[in-house]
This record gives sequence, C-alpha cells and structure tokens, in this order.
Amino acid sequence: MSVEWQPHVVVASIVEREGRYLIVEEMIAGERRLNQPAGHWERGETLLEAVCRETLEESAWDIEPRSLLGIYIWQPASLPYPFVRFAFVADAVHHHPDRKLDDGILRALWLTPEELRAREPELRSPSVLQCIDDHRAGRSYPLSMIQQRSEPTT
Repeated sequence: MSVEWQPHVVVASIVEREGRYLIVEEMIAGERRLNQPAGHWERGETLLEAVCRETLEESAWDIEPRSLLGIYIWQPASLPYPFVRFAFVADAVHHHPDRKLDDGILRALWLTPEELRAREPELRSPSVLQCIDDHRAGRSYPLSMIQQRSEPTT
C-alpha cells in the first residue's frame, strides 16, 4: 500500500517592530524550537483568517496582514510530506497579555535577525531565516494575488 502524498499547507506571520521580529518559542518532539507564529490552514478559513488566528493563538497578538511575503516549500528529510508556507507581512495591532497561548507554545518574544542567527540550531525550519532575509530585502506582493473562491453551499 502506498502512502498518499499530501503537502501540509501552513501560514506564517512576519511581524517586525523596531528591528525586532515576533517569534514564538515552542516545544516540538521534546525540543525547544523558534518559529514565526505559524500553523495549519483549517477548513472554512481564508488564508488571511488563518494567519490572524494562528498568530493570536500562538503569540497573543492581533495582527493586520499587509502583503504576501512569499510561498516557501520545505521538505524535511524526516517526514514523507513537504510544508507549503504562505508567509504574510503583518503589523502588530493589539497585544492580549493575559491570553493563554496554544499548547506547546512556551512564549512569544521579539528578536533581532542577529539574535535569530545566533540561535540557528533552534529554528524550526530554514524558512524562518529565509522569511526574515526576504522581508529585510523588501520582498512584498499585494494581498490581491490571492484569489480564494468557494462554491455556495446549499
């Protein structure tokens, strides 16, 4: 029996404030990892709704997406499927300091690109630094590039 190949679609927010980026510290398979607020796109959501929800759940920050940074595909050697990451540049709008974070999320923090590079072995994927580098290089695509349509339900 063959395993069906099915990429995992995820969203991530790239939020920069005064030279620091919003990062979450999380436990993955018993190890501390650093990532942008990110997670799986769920049924019934638009990609923009998903990135706002994931960022709030993981960092306690409401965000406002401004642009699409890029689409990143990563195939971990340890998994039979790739991740397709839609990364969005967003503004931090409002913090909810008393909000409980998702299970596995230890904390949200603001790190400079240099601080992230110094902790590169802790990064969840190579997409973390690639997104920071692309943001710093000015990469940006209009949100209108994403055309999401659904058939009406009856």
